[in-house]
Amino acid sequence: MDIQLQNSLANSLRWRCKNSAEDIAIKFLDREQTYSEFDNNSNLVAQGLLKFGIKEDTRVAYLAKNTDYFFEIFYGALKTRSVVVGVNWRLTANEVAYVLEDSKSEVVFVGPEFFEIIETIKDRLSSLKNIVCLDKDHSDWISYETWRDSQENKDPLAESTKDDDVIQLYTSGTTGNPKGVQLTNKNFRSATESTIELIPFSSGSNSMVCMPVYHIAGTNWGIWGLLQGCKNIIIPEVEPGLILDLVEKEKVELVLWVPAVILFLLQHPNASKTDFSSLKMVMYGASPIAEDTVTKAIELMDCGFYQVYGLTETTGAITILSAEDHPVDKGKLRSCGKPLPGVEIKIVGEEGEDVSQGKVGEIITKSNLNMKGYWNNEKATLESIKNEWFYSGDVGYYDEEGYLYIHDRVKDMIVSGGENIYPAEVENALMSNPHILDAAVIGIPDEKWGESTKGFVVLDADNALTEEEIISYTKEKIASYKCPKSINFIKELPRNPSGKVLRRELRDPFWKDQERGVGG
Repeated sequence: MDIQLQNSLANSLRWRCKNSAEDIAIKFLDREQTYSEFDNNSNLVAQGLLKFGIKEDTRVAYLAKNTDYFFEIFYGALKTRSVVVGVNWRLTANEVAYVLEDSKSEVVFVGPEFFEIIETIKDRLSSLKNIVCLDKDHSDWISYETWRDSQENKDPLAESTKDDDVIQLYTSGTTGNPKGVQLTNKNFRSATESTIELIPFSSGSNSMVCMPVYHIAGTNWGIWGLLQGCKNIIIPEVEPGLILDLVEKEKVELVLWVPAVILFLLQHPNASKTDFSSLKMVMYGASPIAEDTVTKAIELMDCGFYQVYGLTETTGAITILSAEDHPVDKGKLRSCGKPLPGVEIKIVGEEGEDVSQGKVGEIITKSNLNMKGYWNNEKATLESIKNEWFYSGDVGYYDEEGYLYIHDRVKDMIVSGGENIYPAEVENALMSNPHILDAAVIGIPDEKWGESTKGFVVLDADNALTEEEIISYTKEKIASYKCPKSINFIKELPRNPSGKVLRRELRDPFWKDQERGVGG
């Protein structure tokens, strides 16, 4: 490993900035900054936050697409022992308001595309004291560069402990409300040590950050790139044409893509003309992927592919399928690999008992990667973490060689293009329509997204809502990516004697000819 990890993420980044001072740390569009400049900019952010009156453990929210500013804000917050809250910019205004109010964020940094959302909800946010606008000025709010550059270039040198929160990322909630996952210095140190030990994430490489930073994937990849002294090429969001252009132009060596991105790249007309010779590693995970897609990508890009499985609650990856395990003749492409060093994973039955090899059960895991807990939600934390074991809600099994396979989901979560969607949230939106008597939602196979959302609805006797009308209605209630892509009309939902909807009966016909139910 090409880094000396310190007792805190802030100190580790201080070490890197000192030892790679003149190297390029970040390139975003036409903006570049060295590690020394990155360190200085984060000092300015830290001092600005302190002038806002933030204290240790204060939440500072970021609602914008990927920029170089995110990492300045993140590092600046680390230096003050405050905590960045990543806000999913695909959420509706009401959903954003919930995250900001739940986290008690006192500052929000907002990109120009989301000014209108903040205008709509700001008066409902009891903790919000300051709004800072990024990249474009707003008549009533502070401009980021003006604010940052008016501060003193001085590191406050707040000493952080291993159990301090450093970032809070929100996961979709099974009952409609997302939960704030508290990730600590210890979590990120462990994630860095265990993952970089097994992948060729070499110091000084050119790394691309294109997954959203409100996801653990985007956050981890950017942090690892900075810790390893990489030149981190950041783009605002996934654009297949831009990704292909930058891979060739910037000689990108390291990337993390969810399966949907890999498929989009393969389908792009410029894919066959792109020079991928600089690529050394593609890491992928977070949703289902067809074996055919992986093999085509390996053939086209001709580099090492690594599949990972994990959750936000486990600071990302807890298993890895190495490049050496990817040849088709090894027969392991349906697996998500083996546990990372220091990670324990067990398969347990309904009563928490260990099950034998080859038998299906719930995946539970124990390691320093497990989150501290869900913010301000002790009940959900106690339900998910028992005796230091995190209950993932995913169902899987081990083969005779110790490779883990994901079989299904206890919680019926749908993963579409790397986004987690919980049926209950979508069902609540459907059921708010007075003409829908009953509703259930499942994930079905989708070549582009891994899974897409399908709704089953029971209408009242006098109504004739169309599929288009129902989908349009849900888009007024929840984020578009969560909404059903298709609707089946049904007279009655299948239920067990206790009244629980039997989603498996709805789901099985769509998955019976598929190679796998869900991905790593």
